[in-house]
Amino acid sequence: MEWIKLNDLKQLEEIGQQEGYSLIFKHSTRCPVSSMAKRQFEMERDLLPADLPCYFLDLIAHRDISNAVAQKWDVQHESPQLLLIYGNKCVYNESHSGIDAQETRKQLQ
Repeated sequence: MEWIKLNDLKQLEEIGQQEGYSLIFKHSTRCPVSSMAKRQFEMERDLLPADLPCYFLDLIAHRDISNAVAQKWDVQHESPQLLLIYGNKCVYNESHSGIDAQETRKQLQ
């Protein structure tokens, strides 16, 4: 799975202006639960459209961006966390063991 690294606040505006869906995966590199959720999601990635942009946010390195994500899309900060963005709205938000590629795919329909 190829992640697009989310490491600049300007990228949030770009995501909000894209046509179609974008996915943001917020990950704590210090948390075993986050690592497990990331690994499981990556194993199921083929359930999602190949052209779905998937952004990876290392929130330990970029807590400022994580805070901006929470504010911009009006979601509570959690880790791990998956957000499905459509236009400038978060249409689906899940965290911890609720992160599931199959459920995410259902939200795309």
